[in-house]
Amino acid sequence: MDLKLTTATGKASTKKVEVSDANFGREFNEPLIHQVVTAYLAGGRSGTRKTKSRSDTSGGGAKPWRQKGTGRARAGTIRSPIWRSGGHTFALRPQDHSQKVNKKMYRRAMQSILSELVRQDRLSIVDKFEVKGPKTKELVKKLADMNFTRGVIITDDATDDLFLSARNLHNVDILEISDLNPVSLVGSENIVITVGALQKIEEMLG
Repeated sequence: MDLKLTTATGKASTKKVEVSDANFGREFNEPLIHQVVTAYLAGGRSGTRKTKSRSDTSGGGAKPWRQKGTGRARAGTIRSPIWRSGGHTFALRPQDHSQKVNKKMYRRAMQSILSELVRQDRLSIVDKFEVKGPKTKELVKKLADMNFTRGVIITDDATDDLFLSARNLHNVDILEISDLNPVSLVGSENIVITVGALQKIEEMLG
């Protein structure tokens, strides 16, 4: 299938780029996309929370007072969960939240997402995307000409000038191919991608 190129002014160009039907013409598979997005978000969780149980706290080896005759409640250890500085009843432990998603499922999900972006006309393809120097105003004007509101710019040769120009824009992210992920694609209203990045994505997805 052929996709139209977009010029720097936001107008459709007469040029077209040929892409694979398998990568950009696949049916929308919502359950698969949900599974892959959930797995990606779960993989970002550190899972390092930890609190001490009564066996982890120091001290408490001796019974604080005798069982009977003191007029106080029975107590076996000063590290009881109901005591101040005692251990937690259900202590938190480090967890691994990662979910397994095989490569074939991940590729199919990415293909489904990209195909839906094309159908919804949220994907704009440009020859190159660059700015002359770290100038946020220039980048804002360029995106406004392309009717870009909120999303990501995917490029295969992101320069420092481009990163610096977008640094203060909370609604614009610059992604290289190595940083491409399903969450960024699903949560973006607009996607601008260079031809070079498009070719690398096709190679990556097979």
